[in-house]
Amino acid sequence: MTEQSPHKSADEAVEVEQPVIEQARFALLDIADSADHVGDFVGAWIVDSNVLDMRFVSALKGYEGWQWSITMYHDIQADKWTVNESSLVPTADALLAPEWIPWKDRLLPSDISPTDVLGTEPDDERLEQGVSGGQASDSFRKTEVEEYTQIVEELNLSRSRVLSAEGRAQTAERWYNGPHGPKSLSTRVAAGKTCQTCGFFVQLQGELGTMFGVCANKWSQDDGRIVSLDHGCGEHSDINPPEPSQLWIQPEPTVDDGDDIIIVSRPRVAQPTAEERRIADILEDVDNPDDLVDEE
Repeated sequence: MTEQSPHKSADEAVEVEQPVIEQARFALLDIADSADHVGDFVGAWIVDSNVLDMRFVSALKGYEGWQWSITMYHDIQADKWTVNESSLVPTADALLAPEWIPWKDRLLPSDISPTDVLGTEPDDERLEQGVSGGQASDSFRKTEVEEYTQIVEELNLSRSRVLSAEGRAQTAERWYNGPHGPKSLSTRVAAGKTCQTCGFFVQLQGELGTMFGVCANKWSQDDGRIVSLDHGCGEHSDINPPEPSQLWIQPEPTVDDGDDIIIVSRPRVAQPTAEERRIADILEDVDNPDDLVDEE
């Protein structure tokens, strides 16, 4: 990438005769596509003994904030100026492309597909040499081999390469600051029920096991993923299931006080006396009630 050339202050500039300036401009006009691309003279600065860096404003479209730089050498004995080199250089006001980063440093884990193979560099700082049984026998007396082998097996160090301290630190930082750490949205809504006290939490071995484990709850969104001890997903083993709701919920009876109830009073019917009931019974037994005449 082209490095920015800072603006030269007026205090550092040196006086240059006008014929030398015109000679430098003429050389730039021979390089530029158009005479309009070479702007006003900015100044001249000493580069080395009898060598000046002369600057002109760039009027080239797309190169705003750039300057034409032309290096002039002064042959004192011949009293003659010659052109050494010329170029376009950016100033602090120039718009430049971002600094180039190698593709391997730009690559993110999310960019990798199952068919991509990157490999691991031999000097990867995340790894260090493991321990093999042969090394154990060479490094220790036979009386110590058995104890040494047991330690190697417990710590799982028999592989050719294992995580270094730097590799473990990078891994812990990446996992802890990721979506399965304590800063996730699910942790904030988990009401303090974290993985550390969950029955579905399977703790890792080694140093990383002091901070992380694996979720084994198939109903959790984190199932099969690395989670931190202080992470929460909302499916903690201590959370009771909600009570099942009824298919039909019968509401409480209500009284509509808005309707007026009107009671209609009917005349009360007088009940017959005992004598009247006796006479009525006699009349029912007589075929012709008119035949009943009081005898004197």
